[in-house]
Amino acid sequence: MLNHLKSNCLSSREKNSRARIPFRTIAAGVASAACVSSAWAQVAQDQLSEGGAQWGIGIAAGMERKPYRDFDNKGLAIPMLTYENKWVSVAFPGADLKLTSVGPVSLRLRARYAGDGYEADDSPYFGGMEKRKGSLWLGGAAIWRNDIANLSAELLADGSGNSKGTRFKVQIDRRFSSGAFGFTPRLAAHWVDRKYVNYYYGVTAAEARSDRPEYAGKATANIEVGLRVDYAVAPKQTVFLDVSATSFGSGIKNSPLVSRSNQTGVRLGYVYRF
Repeated sequence: MLNHLKSNCLSSREKNSRARIPFRTIAAGVASAACVSSAWAQVAQDQLSEGGAQWGIGIAAGMERKPYRDFDNKGLAIPMLTYENKWVSVAFPGADLKLTSVGPVSLRLRARYAGDGYEADDSPYFGGMEKRKGSLWLGGAAIWRNDIANLSAELLADGSGNSKGTRFKVQIDRRFSSGAFGFTPRLAAHWVDRKYVNYYYGVTAAEARSDRPEYAGKATANIEVGLRVDYAVAPKQTVFLDVSATSFGSGIKNSPLVSRSNQTGVRLGYVYRF
């Protein structure tokens, strides 16, 4: 009987572990693949200027050190597939439909999956909390590439209806090359509205307890700095390393779920383009 109970217990834990894999895979994949999308943009543009489409395959891995209390941070490696032509740009976790250009500014419709959120067992502090799900964000973007720097902006709404929130991002970046190496520093401002903060960093009345008070949050702005280093190991092969740090605004920093005022990330990948 004891052996039978142990077997059932182990089986249950294995099932729960397997059930968590998709969420963790998506979250880690999003962290890794977001860098691939950025790293891919420059090499794809060169081919597109000659009138051709561009395919790419590769693999990437990444980890984000989230600000949540006692959070179980994990990273995973995932396969990558990208495609770009004059009309569309696809690189998991996002896709752009290229609309038109207004002078030097390219306008796009954008869809992007963001692996934000958590499950209750991601931290002992989350006991009794409802799962916060990642979402598909939909909206528009504008990109201006010039000789000085690249400027971009995007306005996205939660198309999955989980947070019902809105997010806005403005970024400036510039790539410097030295032989086979490329260095791309970036600076970005991320604005998220009250609904986003409430969903991912808030505590409802039903979830509140003595060491976790109810928290509604407010709209806030976060500042990100990052650096991507890429190296052409061969004419069609590129490896890259991306590091980033994000400083959160008061709407997130004041949440009882948060123990740090910043989030750091590192991503490593390889891309082969056809």
